[in-house]
Amino acid sequence: AYISSVCGIDLDWNRTWHTANPDLTQCFQNTVLVWLPCFYLWLCAPIYLLYLRRHDNGYICMSHLNKAKTAVGFLLWIICWADVFYSFWERSHDNVISAPVHLVSPTLLGLTMLLSTLLIQYERMKGVQSSGVMLIFWLLALLCATVTFRSKVLQALEQPSTVCVWRYTTFFIYYTLLLVAFFLSCLLDQPPLFSNSVKDSNPCPEPGASFLSRITFWWITRMMVTGYKRPLVENDLWSLNSEDRSHRVVPRLVNWWNKECQKVKRTDQKTMYSPKQASQNEGKDGSNVEESEILIIKAPKKTKEPSLLWALCLTFGPYFLISCLYKIIQDILMFVGPEILRLLIHFVNNSNTPSWQGFFYTALLFICTCVQSLILQQYFHVCFVSGMRLRTAVIGAVYRKALVISNAARRTSTVGEIVNLMSVDAQRFMDLITYINMVWSAPLQVVLALYFLWQNLGPSVLAGVAVMILMVPVNAVIAMKTKTYQVAQMKSKDNRIKLMNEMLNGIKVLKLYAWELAFKDKVSEIREKELQVLKKAAYLGAISTFTWVCAPFLVALSTFSVYVMVDDRNVLDAQKAFVSLALFNILRFPLNMLPMVISSIVQASVSLKRLRVFLSHEELQEDSVEPTFNFTVCLKNWFHQVFVLFVLCRLNVLIPEGALVAVVGHVGSGKSSLLSALLGEMDKLEGSVAVKGSVAYVPQQAWIQNSTLKDNIVFGQERKEAWYQRVVEACALQPDLEILPAGDNTEIGEKGVNLSGGQKQRVSLARAVYCDRLVYLLDDPLSAVDAHVGKHIFDQVIGPQGLLKDKTRVLVTHGLSYLPQTDLILVMVEGEITEVGSYKQLLETEGAFAEFLRTYAAVEPTDNNGEESSLTDDMMICLLFFSASKPSQTTNKEEKLSKKTTNTEAGKLTEADKASTGRVKLSVFRAYLKAIGVPLSCISLLLFFTHHLLSLFSNYWLSLWTDDPVINGTQPNRRMRLGVYGALGLSQGVAVFGYSLAMSIGGILASRYLHQSMLYDVLRSPMSFFERTPSGNLVNRFGKEIDTIDSVIPSILKMFTGSLFNVLGACLVILIATPWVAIIIPFLGLLYFFVQRFYVASSRQLKRLESVSRSPIYTHFNETLLGASVIRAFGEQERFIHESDRRVDHNQKAYYPSIVANRWLAIRLEFVGNCIVSFAALFAVIARDSLSPGIMGLSISYALQLTASLTWLVRMSSDVETNIVAVERVKEYSDTEKEAEWRHEPSGLNTGWPTVGCIDIQDFGLRYRHDMDLAIHNITIHINGGEKVGIVGRTGAGKSSLTLGLFRIIEAAEGHIFIDGVDIAKMGLHELRSRITIIPQDPVLFSGSLRMNLDPFDSYSDDEVWTALEFSHLKDFVSGLPDKLNHECSEGGENLSVGQRQLLCLARALLRKSKVLVLDEATAAVDMETDNLIQSTIRSQFEDSTVLTIAHRLNTIMDYTRVLVLDKGEMAEFDSPSNLIAQRGAFYNMAKDSGLV
Repeated sequence: AYISSVCGIDLDWNRTWHTANPDLTQCFQNTVLVWLPCFYLWLCAPIYLLYLRRHDNGYICMSHLNKAKTAVGFLLWIICWADVFYSFWERSHDNVISAPVHLVSPTLLGLTMLLSTLLIQYERMKGVQSSGVMLIFWLLALLCATVTFRSKVLQALEQPSTVCVWRYTTFFIYYTLLLVAFFLSCLLDQPPLFSNSVKDSNPCPEPGASFLSRITFWWITRMMVTGYKRPLVENDLWSLNSEDRSHRVVPRLVNWWNKECQKVKRTDQKTMYSPKQASQNEGKDGSNVEESEILIIKAPKKTKEPSLLWALCLTFGPYFLISCLYKIIQDILMFVGPEILRLLIHFVNNSNTPSWQGFFYTALLFICTCVQSLILQQYFHVCFVSGMRLRTAVIGAVYRKALVISNAARRTSTVGEIVNLMSVDAQRFMDLITYINMVWSAPLQVVLALYFLWQNLGPSVLAGVAVMILMVPVNAVIAMKTKTYQVAQMKSKDNRIKLMNEMLNGIKVLKLYAWELAFKDKVSEIREKELQVLKKAAYLGAISTFTWVCAPFLVALSTFSVYVMVDDRNVLDAQKAFVSLALFNILRFPLNMLPMVISSIVQASVSLKRLRVFLSHEELQEDSVEPTFNFTVCLKNWFHQVFVLFVLCRLNVLIPEGALVAVVGHVGSGKSSLLSALLGEMDKLEGSVAVKGSVAYVPQQAWIQNSTLKDNIVFGQERKEAWYQRVVEACALQPDLEILPAGDNTEIGEKGVNLSGGQKQRVSLARAVYCDRLVYLLDDPLSAVDAHVGKHIFDQVIGPQGLLKDKTRVLVTHGLSYLPQTDLILVMVEGEITEVGSYKQLLETEGAFAEFLRTYAAVEPTDNNGEESSLTDDMMICLLFFSASKPSQTTNKEEKLSKKTTNTEAGKLTEADKASTGRVKLSVFRAYLKAIGVPLSCISLLLFFTHHLLSLFSNYWLSLWTDDPVINGTQPNRRMRLGVYGALGLSQGVAVFGYSLAMSIGGILASRYLHQSMLYDVLRSPMSFFERTPSGNLVNRFGKEIDTIDSVIPSILKMFTGSLFNVLGACLVILIATPWVAIIIPFLGLLYFFVQRFYVASSRQLKRLESVSRSPIYTHFNETLLGASVIRAFGEQERFIHESDRRVDHNQKAYYPSIVANRWLAIRLEFVGNCIVSFAALFAVIARDSLSPGIMGLSISYALQLTASLTWLVRMSSDVETNIVAVERVKEYSDTEKEAEWRHEPSGLNTGWPTVGCIDIQDFGLRYRHDMDLAIHNITIHINGGEKVGIVGRTGAGKSSLTLGLFRIIEAAEGHIFIDGVDIAKMGLHELRSRITIIPQDPVLFSGSLRMNLDPFDSYSDDEVWTALEFSHLKDFVSGLPDKLNHECSEGGENLSVGQRQLLCLARALLRKSKVLVLDEATAAVDMETDNLIQSTIRSQFEDSTVLTIAHRLNTIMDYTRVLVLDKGEMAEFDSPSNLIAQRGAFYNMAKDSGLV
């Protein structure tokens, strides 16, 4: 009524709807159609202006495009005003009172056009290149004007007399201008000045893409085309948008989290600290310390935790909220399909409705489904981008925290668990974010669906709802059960990965001891537990699939049967049945998503808790070390806890500037802890530590990064060539550089695998020296090097004449020869400093120190003119395949240099994880099916087929039922119809259950088989394989890839076959109903196939690039955790954080295009689906006379499902391809080279072999790689049983190569070794390695009990183990432990000191008591006392065994029967020590250096 009063004419619906030629009334055109775009713009403008103020992208210069847009806007404004003036003129001249609408509408339109022009300019100033708001405005205006345009043309043709020429002219000009404006708004303006994309080498095209390109994701097409032509490589990837990068995302989260923690701290201070202060003021005696301790421990229980969730919400919430808006619109649009279906069936039933309505419905269906697709994809895009940012932020936060976490807190979790926070938990969040909106969206969809159903079928819907509600608890119970299984499986998996990790780190020891089988069994045992859990989960999965497939059917069945049975008058016609089916199909999704979302939330909450605990761990006390200005280092009554075992207490020390201080003491007396205290790595209980100036630190176990040798030394400082050379020479690294294949550009493997212990130590020392700090803390850097190298380093670097002579040096040492040259000596006993003074003072005081000296100073006066030339070193050549032969000894230096430069490739050691390219080969699928077993595969497929046939038939039956004629208001044979419908449904359920079970069990069988074979293959690989392959890659295979095979592949295959059959079924039904569609389907099918191949080519490659760039993040994190104390000591945290961020961004760079590619695909596929739906509807409208409503309903309700099935099918087929790669990568290792057989059946050896221990080496030679020179050659020696032989020689002389040859870690290239007359090359490897014993250089322990570490096969009795411990001087230590032999060693034996670990390795050898014993410089990290213990034990216990010792402390081998001197891989001298000294050859020079002659 209001509108008609504005227009002055009545509305007339007959003219609009019930005619063959519809038209809208003049009034409606002049009001609603004009006002709609105006209201839209005025509503959006304020929000949009605010948004633009916040997001300034720079300034765009005036361009032709912008001038044109502005001009068109002004013209439109002028035309509207012309209309207004015309209305006034009309009033004054003709005295015709025109309706108010002719004034109101043009005025409003004019103001709106002015606003749009201003907006265009404001957008230009804020750097918007293409505006969605304006595009939608012009589109709306154009659509509304088009309706008016049509009716104006009709009016002019039918009633020429009523035409007002002025208004017609202005309208047509207006319409033309609108067209121009719309076209201009589709174009793209130039990029703003100073934008990021200018600086970037390969910027992401997204920020510069036009609005249309962004909503259809057209901008990624260029990359897709590239990916289709050839496999994508790293250089094709665009750089990330700046708002997705770590340096933008991480600080935001960290800031919010810190604010949260501050809030909690503030509330805490009221509760926590007051009692503590009170107790401390009572008196300073010890009694109160414990009390305050207890208070600190108890108080936090009451306090609340800082909320990580809230911090995450504040960081990512605002952007994420946009997705909620999209989701609401999309949810409402979902219900348009069934509504239009209802109208279409109604239209087919009523033959007298005008036919244009059918076409109108079809067009409406097409438009709605397309808009729904666009909005849904925008929603997903927002979700995925949020997820990606969230992952970046979590990884960044964890990394930053790991650098400041205190040691006590660090020990609560293993490295593996912390890396898991980064990999698994961050991923969980990412997965959840895509679903989280379902929490409110699912109930909304359910309510809407029920409302429409109620309208359709009335109260009988309640029966269906009841079934659904019953299903929810069933699903919930299953979800909860699955959850508990998952936790159990995760636990087994963690254990398995931890064990694998240790095995791979200690693989050398496993091989030398022939322990592979024991560990293989340990892994298999854990794996079996894991598979048991997986099997239970599979049964549950089958039940849940059964409910998920049968639920919609049961719902439909119960609803229809109640509806039909309640009242005879209730007729089930096509409209009721198929609209209900369409609605039930919509319902099915939210109901099944809910349990998934809930379990996903539960998982994420577990992850959230783990992250929160980690992020709120204790941090190192920043104030535990104060800077000072007078003395360099000062400790006042300190008191210190380390683990539970050590306490440093009552330390008082002042160290003057520039002094050289030695710290001595027995193993485990707290020397290293003292240095940690100075670095601030300990928990300070009381007292103060002050250090003046910057610090450099050399840890006891060198920490080496996986990069080039040069980078390890320079360590992020600027490169000073001359200084670098001096440092390298002083640290005695020059000879090593000549040996390494690419000099200092040689890549060092993880944890320095291809360097010997001594080289690692020297690199670590060189790093410290190069950094040039004021204070040097050196933790026993001379332990792992030879005596003369040690002397060289002491003189050139540490000593009074060294490079560091002006610095303050604190040196922990076991070498007594250096003590006289120090300024001050601290003697430590059990965590206390018992004596302080210079060497002379301490000798005079006759205290513990003097006694300590007397025991060891086995006349060590040093002969200072020892030639430095004979630099030798331990250089245990673990450079398996780095040549140990020196470059050809040319005098021509330049030739040597040129050789170096060309050889950088040779310096590459580790192989990066390669991304395989191209399609996955069929052989991989065949391998997987073979692993499942052929019969099972066939049964599954058969059951699948049955299920889908039954499903099609039951729906066809329903359509026949709805077409039954109605007699006297009822359908006569509905009982029979209902019965058959029910029976079909139940048999369908049985089939589903069967195939689900078959698939899952098959998957488990396959994964058991694949894991076992991979484990065996890896353990059978030779040592060189492990040096080439980073342990990260292998762990990744055992973790990620096996996990994929366990849980992902079976379910994906299930879904893939399911959706394939769905699509085929739907096409079939549509073809039966409307055969005309056969013309269209092949075209659409081709388009579909093309899009799918196009997508899969790029998507697969992106996925590969992403997974290849994922490992470096974790490798780097792992490295950082191990070297955190070094990084902190050098103050390099910022650089490492920056590097970590760079790696994360590099990974997300591949992930982001793959998200967008998914959206690109979905939009194109849904378009294909929407076309099929529209064509099905269109042909049904055309053939409405020959179609029964039942068949039409069937065909369109299937077509409506088709869109979802199509996208799902492509998603699944690409998922199958990307995930089946896991099988390929697991099978990969079955083709690598293997070592010789472990055992020969039947064994030709007698049980006691070797009985004498006589070793005969004839013409022996070996090489590390077949393309290299021989590392040792022409060695012929005969060693009698029971002889003690020392092996010495300078770096790279081949000492270690000989032992590697003896154990066949490397097979001989020529010659033979006989032990007791048996050629070792003809034996099984285990037979050989288990009968001879080595005490290796690095003492490797595995986590597990001490007992397991000594005797993994349980082949010795407890008494024998105790005896071995007694002889290795560990009995007191072990019997003092609470669990005795069952004492748990932590990962890598970290809870024992290095010396104790070395003694344990001795105990292993004592247990075996074999006739041949090899000692590989086992004296590295041990003080003199322990060293003597080991030597005396070996002399007494291995009296009648043959002992080969690779020595670098010559005094240990002076009483041996013979000494073998190696030089350049050949035997130089071989005789008794006294004869060799008499000969005055190479051995004499070495002895002279060590001060033994």
